[in-house]
Amino acid sequence: MDTLWKSRKVVIVGAGAVGSTFAYALAQRGVADEICLTDVNRDFAAGQVLDLAHGLPFYPSVQIRLGENSDYADAQVVVVTAGAKQSPGESRLNLLQKNAAMVESIVDEMIAQKSQAVLVLATNPVDVLTYVALKRSGWPKGRVLGSGTVLDSARFRYLISQHCNVDVTNVHAYILGEHGDSEVAAWSMTHVAGVSMEEYCPACGSCADWQVQRERIVKEVRDSAYHIINYKGATYFGIGMSLTRIVGTILQDQNSVLTVSTLLTGEYGLRDVCLGIPAIVGSSGVKRIVETKLSSDEQSALEASAQTLKKSIASLYRVA
Repeated sequence: MDTLWKSRKVVIVGAGAVGSTFAYALAQRGVADEICLTDVNRDFAAGQVLDLAHGLPFYPSVQIRLGENSDYADAQVVVVTAGAKQSPGESRLNLLQKNAAMVESIVDEMIAQKSQAVLVLATNPVDVLTYVALKRSGWPKGRVLGSGTVLDSARFRYLISQHCNVDVTNVHAYILGEHGDSEVAAWSMTHVAGVSMEEYCPACGSCADWQVQRERIVKEVRDSAYHIINYKGATYFGIGMSLTRIVGTILQDQNSVLTVSTLLTGEYGLRDVCLGIPAIVGSSGVKRIVETKLSSDEQSALEASAQTLKKSIASLYRVA
């Protein structure tokens, strides 16, 4: 029996700096057949679409157009980038009440359109809003995921590569937990070309006090967004590329390991919370969480990060 061809269609909700940067990066990547950009400000979204479409002669083959709610019906992936802007010095968790209702309304419309799409959240606080979307939808947990700590992990890899003076593609490193202040650097999972940092750094001889450098790198990763926001008002290039990686993995069913935000149901000793954790991502969303043994300090920090998120969830749903 012949298999019907299915368009690799992506609907992006939010045409602001993050949404438009992601749309541009996704078009350049060439993994989507159709990109639909939507926004509450239709004129603004129309302008973004027109500007993007003028580059069509230079992209791989792709259709870029203004989206409607009806586009949810046959989308393969829906990505939510819309939301209240994070102000300088404002915690991601303070955005919760502003954005939860918006996420629920998007989920409701997807259900109304009988959408079978994988839903990817990028709006902050992304871990809590991923939980909100999952609870509202009632869908299988793997079908709803957040951008999690994919960007944080990329920043982590970049800073280690700079410190060690080695190609970033040879650095494997993960940030776990909340995409925010309680995130956890998993040094026990970090290595350069298969060599653990505990072995690599003494052999490298590039720093006199590796422990001090570790603390500096972690602080810089944690504070990166705040620095960028203070400098130019918003972050969008890094998250745009991170979303392109996540969505490309879904569209191409690559089974890549990414630290997306997903619901834990006992993994790492945690339940009923969404946070960034290594997971195999493919066409159906999160297929499986990759579980490993963390150091005792890392496990404790991950549990504390989960508790931080659970407090926000509890305040939203009035659950003790």
